[in-house]
Amino acid sequence: MDTIFNSASYGTRQLTKRLRNPRGPCFLASGFFLFWLLLYLAVVVPLFHSVPGPKFVEDASKGVFIAQRAMENLQNLVKIGPKVVGSENNENKTVQFLLNELSIIQKKVIDDLFDMEVDLQEVSGSYIHWTMVNKYQGVQNIVIKLSPKNCSSETYLLVNSHFDSKPTSPSAGDAGQMVAIILEVLRVISSTRQTFTHPVIFLLNGAEENPLQGSHGFITQHKWAPFCKVFLNLEGVAGGGRELLFQTGPNHPWLLDYYKENAVHPFATTLGEEIFQTGSLPSDTDFGILTKYGNLIGLDMAQSINGYTYHTKYDTYDIIPSNSVQSMGDNVLSLVRALSNASQLNNIGEYENGPSVFFDVLGLFFVNYTNKTGITLNFSVATVAIVLIYLSLRRMATSSEVSSSFILCWFLVILLVQIFAVGLALGLPLWIASSFDRNGLSLTYFSTPSLMFGLYVCPCLFGLLLPPYIFIGLPRHKKTYFRQQLHMILHAHAFILALLVITLTSYGLRSTYVVTWTLLLYVIALAINMITGLHNAGISWAAPVVIFQVFSFLYNTYLLYTLLQTMLAMMGRFGRSTNPDLIMCAINALGTVLAMGFLVPIVIIFRRPGLILFTLVTVASVSILAATCTHLGFPYRPRTSAERVPYLHVRRTFYEFDGNVSKEDSGYLFNFQDRLGPAPLQGTSVNLTGLVGIESECEKHMMCDQPLYDHRWVKNRLNAMWLPREELIDPPYIPEVKLINKMILANKTTVRFEFTINTTDHTSVFIQPLPDVNITNWSFPVEYIGQQTTYHVYFSYGKDNTPLSFFIDLSKTNGNFEVPLFKLGVSAHFIGSKGDELSQKFAKSFPDFAVLIEWPTSYQRFIF
Repeated sequence: MDTIFNSASYGTRQLTKRLRNPRGPCFLASGFFLFWLLLYLAVVVPLFHSVPGPKFVEDASKGVFIAQRAMENLQNLVKIGPKVVGSENNENKTVQFLLNELSIIQKKVIDDLFDMEVDLQEVSGSYIHWTMVNKYQGVQNIVIKLSPKNCSSETYLLVNSHFDSKPTSPSAGDAGQMVAIILEVLRVISSTRQTFTHPVIFLLNGAEENPLQGSHGFITQHKWAPFCKVFLNLEGVAGGGRELLFQTGPNHPWLLDYYKENAVHPFATTLGEEIFQTGSLPSDTDFGILTKYGNLIGLDMAQSINGYTYHTKYDTYDIIPSNSVQSMGDNVLSLVRALSNASQLNNIGEYENGPSVFFDVLGLFFVNYTNKTGITLNFSVATVAIVLIYLSLRRMATSSEVSSSFILCWFLVILLVQIFAVGLALGLPLWIASSFDRNGLSLTYFSTPSLMFGLYVCPCLFGLLLPPYIFIGLPRHKKTYFRQQLHMILHAHAFILALLVITLTSYGLRSTYVVTWTLLLYVIALAINMITGLHNAGISWAAPVVIFQVFSFLYNTYLLYTLLQTMLAMMGRFGRSTNPDLIMCAINALGTVLAMGFLVPIVIIFRRPGLILFTLVTVASVSILAATCTHLGFPYRPRTSAERVPYLHVRRTFYEFDGNVSKEDSGYLFNFQDRLGPAPLQGTSVNLTGLVGIESECEKHMMCDQPLYDHRWVKNRLNAMWLPREELIDPPYIPEVKLINKMILANKTTVRFEFTINTTDHTSVFIQPLPDVNITNWSFPVEYIGQQTTYHVYFSYGKDNTPLSFFIDLSKTNGNFEVPLFKLGVSAHFIGSKGDELSQKFAKSFPDFAVLIEWPTSYQRFIF
């Protein structure tokens, strides 16, 4: 009898042990992780890159976008070469090419259905842009109006892109492909018997890179501009894949309804809009000009994959896949046809309804709703999550025959453990990124993106797993089961996300949708468990969690991959003051926590989860070694992922108050584009001996006494570097600064200076009043007066090269104007010139992984 009793007791103890700690075979843990990796590689990555095949001329009768014709136009555009405002290529060759193409299109317009007008606009103007006056003269735009016959509508749809380029860039991606797409869309619509309600304006603007002067000239001065109400802006920072919709509205959700119904290949995210509108990215588009100065609403779309070639000589025809042009062409054609028939254009004011939340799901379908709906959804999901977690904990208490307060106390302990886990998951990648940067090893992933998996993702997974693994292994109260503690870990993660949703929604972030939908999928699984009884059936509750987290994993890794593909190349032009590794590790870590936060703890179900921890550490260690000790970690590669090296060949002349020259010298002014600065060039064939930073000069002299090119150079001036040169640089010419007139005005306390300068097509003028002197009036926008201590006027011209003329009125209380009153700096840029023989020799000494953006510059500093 005792033997039977002892045997029964032993069996009961074993059964209880299995219920408390039901572990599966250890090899399944590896399989579990491998499943998610394969799901990412087999589903997410292919869908992200999925684009339609190109259509050919034989498909033209179907009234569809023909990539073949667009690619032919693109090839001819690229052959022209760089198209800098003011250059022969931009003002004559490109304009003439486009006018010829439009003439061909116009001959095939269906005359009984449409009227097509072409206007070549030449416009001048000025406005305040960021911290400078943006002044332009003789800028050219090509404006096409396509109208239905006998059209009575006075509201137009605007489709905009630009044909000018940055220095050295043939501009295939930015934005030659967009111009080619517009030409093809115009060709298809005007030659197809499918009419529309509202006229369409196609704007090919000739000065976007200057920046944004062409669109400003059109929207503020063109005869058709007042009738434009809605726009599509087409941009490119790269070539390949689908175009990203990254700005909308503002405050017109109905536009997204049209995008949802008509975009054949949707690709969009609110997160992209909110990141872009922080102003932290090194890019801008005409979207802001059209909304600010024209009060228009619209959609901003851009090709954003493979941005390594952006604004470099490698932005050539061969990097643009015809299937990506087909993809965007399909979308643009469909949207133009839909919006040109939209009844909302008749009175867009009636449809203003605040901002929107929008995103595509794996490119398969598009989701959008108003921000008001988003706020309600966010708070509702967070509240339901907290309530269900509480009810689940009470049910655990009942099944374990303990008090609710006992379970709640355990939950609070586990909550602290999970908070530590999330903190460790985010902290470890940040520590690695910071350590790399401290040791001069930023951007090791730049040419080998797969290194980020080991550098950031694996440490993040390690951080998520280690605290729960340790906690579960500790002795626990005899009335708490293994399955309950594991379940509470997931509840704790959900509770953290619920608090995060509430906080971010209160802060006003629409991108909170990412966290909300992740949490919602866990809430659905939890509700199913509680309704079906799986909640108390061993570890069966894990099955619904894993099933629903498949959807969360797919979307979150898709969004993560989108951000990485979009922003990776930007890290090479983020400037020296920002550690790009912190940005990339944050994207990887946050994406991993959202994608795997509910899945990683489930690994503890299997035996020996410590092997997974060991594997993660091993992969991370191998990646660190590869990044630091092999060529894989060197950031740059010739052509495909080059280091950007912008610099100027500078000739400086300093005139004192008496007109005498006090100093004249030359050198190369570098504005390195990434964190590493000149370090990768050390030890190569280029001689940078004597290269020094100019920050100390900036503290003493107006604009560092340097010919800073534009507002980005001005913004980054403290990180600029100067390499002296003994031989004076010989620019094509030195602009003559003429003081035409100096006269004291009637009030006797104000003096007027009138100047004329025969300067180049790209010039920066710096004006700094001396102490006790104030500018009261001038030729530039008067609202700029008082905004800066040193004023920056950025001037450029297209067709009209007449000298820059302006006046300045200065006041001084004592009326003594025979002493120095202000400093004037004139920085004239000879873009397109290769410089003198010595400068050309210097340029050829750079290694092949460096892409140079350079030209001669003269700088004259005067004191008046």
